[in-house]
This record gives sequence, C-alpha cells and structure tokens, in this order.
Amino acid sequence: MGQVAVLFRLMPQGVETDMRAVAEGVRGALPTGVAVRGMQVKDIAFGLKALLVSVVMADTGGLLDSTEQALAKVPHVESVEVMEEGLL
Repeated sequence: MGQVAVLFRLMPQGVETDMRAVAEGVRGALPTGVAVRGMQVKDIAFGLKALLVSVVMADTGGLLDSTEQALAKVPHVESVEVMEEGLL
C-alpha cells in the first residue's frame, strides 16, 4: 500500500469565525495515521475565508471518508470538500 496526499477545503460557519481556532481543532480531530502536511487560509469572497488542509495518509479503504467526517465535526466548520487527491 502506498501513501495518499489529500487537500481538503473547510468552509467556516461565517465571516466572524476564528480560523486559528478551526486550525487547532483540525489537528486534534484527525484519525490515527493521518498527518498534516500544511494548512493555509484562503480568501474566498466578501470577507469569507476557507481553510485548506493538506494531509498524508495510507492508501487504506475508508480512511479518506473517516477523515472527512472527522473534519466535519470540528467546531465552527460548515462544510468539508475534497479538492485534490493523489498517490505519492
């Protein structure tokens, strides 16, 4: 089995959401075996920002779905979307 790199986009509940708090919540929410490679706050529109989270995980069935579900449970996160996925 190889490694998979995945880029997630997390959208906050509103423009007033503290993106640093969301980033801290991401680190604590990730399942075992998923490592953060990087995070970046990106301006979307009208003051709304998104948190881009790059992670690396084993190419194991179900791990991507469980990671997406875990990120959706981070406080103040409205939605989670897989932007890119690729083998390393």
